[in-house]
Amino acid sequence: MDLQIGIRLHDTKELSLEKRLEEVARQGFCCGHLAISKVLEPHYAKNAALTPGFAQHLKAVFEKSSISIAVLGCYLNVATPDYEAYKKIQKTYEAHIRFASQLGCGVVGTETGAPNLAYKFEEASHSEEALSLFIERFRPIVEYAEKMGVLIAIEPVYKHIVYSAKQARKVLDQIQSPNLRIILDPVNLLDISNYEKQDEIISEAIELLHEEIDVVHIKDFIVENNQLKAVAAGEGLMDYKRLLGYLKQHKPYIQATLENTNPQNAETAREYIETLWQQV
Repeated sequence: MDLQIGIRLHDTKELSLEKRLEEVARQGFCCGHLAISKVLEPHYAKNAALTPGFAQHLKAVFEKSSISIAVLGCYLNVATPDYEAYKKIQKTYEAHIRFASQLGCGVVGTETGAPNLAYKFEEASHSEEALSLFIERFRPIVEYAEKMGVLIAIEPVYKHIVYSAKQARKVLDQIQSPNLRIILDPVNLLDISNYEKQDEIISEAIELLHEEIDVVHIKDFIVENNQLKAVAAGEGLMDYKRLLGYLKQHKPYIQATLENTNPQNAETAREYIETLWQQV
């Protein structure tokens, strides 16, 4: 099998990092999505704590468990209207990028935020003004990633500024950096208004973002109270055959990390994706 299935580490059993990774390996996963503040004490995620020594320590811990780091998460609101807050956010991205250069992870992963202090969806989130602001704010972060030899990947999300494959394509074309990549989470492109067109939406993402898709996030969804609710893969309405067939043909050994699992259903979700993989 040439799909590397991993898991979001903060969805796993709450143990020490070493024991957590042992459990992840025992459950049959080979890589993980690491959000430092969600699996270690908060002070470990402070900018000043992200030293080369800490990176090399973490790298050794992961290598001992044969778990690679697919994504180092840094999910902050670059488009905040508070410019001083943005400058602090920029420094945090730079700290994570430096850390990633020592850690040896696949990509630094991020989403694209909202043009408000609350980081919540509003109509203006989908405006061209918000997109222009995001690109302006994100460009120097990408340039820093270039200097450090690190890949940084944005994840399109329907309720964020980059809400579609078309918007993501605009960001890629305007920033024009080989270090700017894509994390494709097909469920995050869906909303109550469009989920019945999931095949069309996934096909568009594949067509427009093919070259830049470096990591995949895998979860499922159900409809509850006229909203989409994320659940573990295999528990909802998501049809993964189109995407898995594409990955099998075009993205050998791509890392795909499960989301919205818990310690009780994670293995079942992995087995579900592995079964589909054999069928496509």
